[in-house]
Amino acid sequence: MKKAAFIILAFIIANVNAQEKIKNPKAAKPFYPGYKMSGNGLCSKFYKQDKNGVKAKEGDLVKLYLSYKTSKDSLLFDSKMTSKDGTGFIEFPVGKSTFKGSFEDALLTMASGDSASFIINADSVYLKTFRVRETPAFIERGSSLIFEVKLEKITPKDIAEKEQAKKMEEKKTMTEQHKNEEPKAFAKYLADNKVTVKPTASGLYFIEKQKGNGSPPAKGNMVKVNYTGRLLDGTVFDTSDEAAAKQAGLYDARRPYEPIEFPLGVGQVIPGWDEGIALLTTGAKGQLIIPSSLGYGEQGAGPIPPFSALVFDVELVSFTAAQ
Repeated sequence: MKKAAFIILAFIIANVNAQEKIKNPKAAKPFYPGYKMSGNGLCSKFYKQDKNGVKAKEGDLVKLYLSYKTSKDSLLFDSKMTSKDGTGFIEFPVGKSTFKGSFEDALLTMASGDSASFIINADSVYLKTFRVRETPAFIERGSSLIFEVKLEKITPKDIAEKEQAKKMEEKKTMTEQHKNEEPKAFAKYLADNKVTVKPTASGLYFIEKQKGNGSPPAKGNMVKVNYTGRLLDGTVFDTSDEAAAKQAGLYDARRPYEPIEFPLGVGQVIPGWDEGIALLTTGAKGQLIIPSSLGYGEQGAGPIPPFSALVFDVELVSFTAAQ
């Protein structure tokens, strides 16, 4: 959990005013109207505060809404745009304080239901929390970030660890189940769809849908490919086709819908793609039926469960020789 806390903090924390310049934090005036400076140098303003509520402690799992911006009102992060479940809340364990007045210290002042704003030193975050050699060039030295936090829920460390252990056990059981089911599901898919082509030595099935022109791409060539990926039950999990994305309910206005481009045969895509795309010529269309051993294996990926065979409709738009 400590490693996860560090990774998440490294993703969500960034800049704030040089409070080291203040020799006596208790006597200093706040940087912004309405903010108060605590003895450890934390600058905060509470919108809602349960002073008698149980505060978060190191190791506790916190569920919260978070955004932060520069002192010039440039928004840098908003959990509404990154939360996995779409609620706007993110969840992670509170790490050990890395300096006085840190983001971890800020969380330790909050109880469930509290909402507040915090100002934290940027250089200290990068040098002490992230432990980088120097503050990145795109961060102005001595600048500030204003963090907006709404703490939805605190789960005590011991309960969080038990819940995590339970989830891990459930995941292990589910993974084993998918492993045992894959051969049967794969065979059933081939039979139901009357697939008669022979697999390659690796187990990949390639079905040609439309012939192309010229020779196939070689290892290292930059290829451009249109694709739609499905699970064996027909569920679309990703596509480069806007119409297909809308039909499957996956459309995201923030992403471009265009051919994916990558160097062939160097491991930047799953093995089934490196092998399968090399069977196409320019303009050719085909279907790749990929066992999990050539896909995402026992780990899975996002909406793809562990030990899942995949079906891709692909089109080789073009390719160019490696530079």
